[in-house]
Amino acid sequence: MDYNIQSLIKYTPPSWASKLSCIPGYYVKLAQRMTPIHQWNIQSALPERKISNFQICIKRDDMTGSVLSGNKIRKLEFVLADAMEKKCNMILTAGGPQSNHCRTTAVAARQLGLSTGLFFRCDEDIRSNLQLGYQGNMLLDSMVESKVFLVERKAQFVPDILSKMRTLADHLKNTTGDKCYILMPTDGSNTIGLFGYIEFFRELVEQGLLENFDDIVVACCSGSTACGLALSNYLTGSKIKLHTVCVSSDSNYFYHHIDEILESFRLSDQIKARDIIDIIDGYVGLGYGLSAEDEIKLSYDISRSTGIILDPVYNTKAVKGMLYEMENNPQRFQGRRILYVHT
Repeated sequence: MDYNIQSLIKYTPPSWASKLSCIPGYYVKLAQRMTPIHQWNIQSALPERKISNFQICIKRDDMTGSVLSGNKIRKLEFVLADAMEKKCNMILTAGGPQSNHCRTTAVAARQLGLSTGLFFRCDEDIRSNLQLGYQGNMLLDSMVESKVFLVERKAQFVPDILSKMRTLADHLKNTTGDKCYILMPTDGSNTIGLFGYIEFFRELVEQGLLENFDDIVVACCSGSTACGLALSNYLTGSKIKLHTVCVSSDSNYFYHHIDEILESFRLSDQIKARDIIDIIDGYVGLGYGLSAEDEIKLSYDISRSTGIILDPVYNTKAVKGMLYEMENNPQRFQGRRILYVHT
């Protein structure tokens, strides 16, 4: 499949990030940037909560663009540009059948003239019958002609899925001439994708972050958003305090993950993750993607009162953690002007 190389835009990092290693050469324009920041009156939805001494605003990165909504598209602007620069025409990634990452990657890739191969973890009965259906994200994946490959639910990316991807890539190269680009890790949370969140921080600064806020709160699942914000906050010399609420794994895992990324940027001798970010445990609840009754009620109460829709997987749990810490551990925050990043 042909694509328009003119889609590639030369990338110039902000001055405070210009000394980093691994700076990508290009990006592609996919996201609607400068998403709004506005006051978020959560107190009206939860009058019984003791949070009135905090001023909460929200950064609406749920508005980056329709089917491509959410902050995942920010890292894909750099990851897909890297694939195009390397003359690849098929993107290989993995997730569950209703993966938002897979859907976003598939739609974005098609807009750029690229194909996608999606490796879905699923149960044996689905793999045997080849019956995934056409609901939700699966419908959108099919509409952009993604190729679907089914693997065992228990399959790990390394070595199971990665091995299958490499086998497919070799087969396509030898039979059709297609050149595959394997997203590693599967969601693009690497040093290239991280520049999406360095650019995100530059956007926040342009919107008055440093003058108007004391703390930032964001959900943490892959760790890329949190790491990008933490690194940017450090590089600018900003005094903002950054908090991220785990919605999967735990703080030890993410501190280690962020330290690995810092090492890849050759910064590990200067800073450690624990120096630049507060990772909050205790709000994974029943597990990743599983919602307790109180979380569902919280999501409904806030959405009904404020018009801000909170997904159950990421933002509901992060907001739950933020509110609990405000009530029971307010000293965790360095100030009272809080910016919550809706991802």
